[in-house]
Amino acid sequence: MSITYAKFVQGCCHAIDYTPASAVSAGDVIVAGNTVLMAKRPLAAGEAGALDVGGIWDFPRESGAGTAWSLGDAIYWDATNYRATKTSTGNKKIGIAAADAADGDARGKVLSIPQD
Repeated sequence: MSITYAKFVQGCCHAIDYTPASAVSAGDVIVAGNTVLMAKRPLAAGEAGALDVGGIWDFPRESGAGTAWSLGDAIYWDATNYRATKTSTGNKKIGIAAADAADGDARGKVLSIPQD
């Protein structure tokens, strides 16, 4: 079974050239330095392609008591658990919440912002 981590929703993206060492599926999230990048399409190992940053993406998110977020909150990628979270410690910033998300929501919308 294939899991799609990120789904592009809307907005303007910036494509970053990328050639993966191993296959990348559409929706995969790749952390490169301090920037969180997303794949809109699959790439075979060694295939030159692009990853995207920018625009609004729908991510799986941490859920449970105390995990709600509000429009504009800073949102991070938890690469260990493959989900978006408000927890900054040990995680890379994706950008900001593009919509409110309740404690029980399994997915949330995030405006991806390039990091430096």
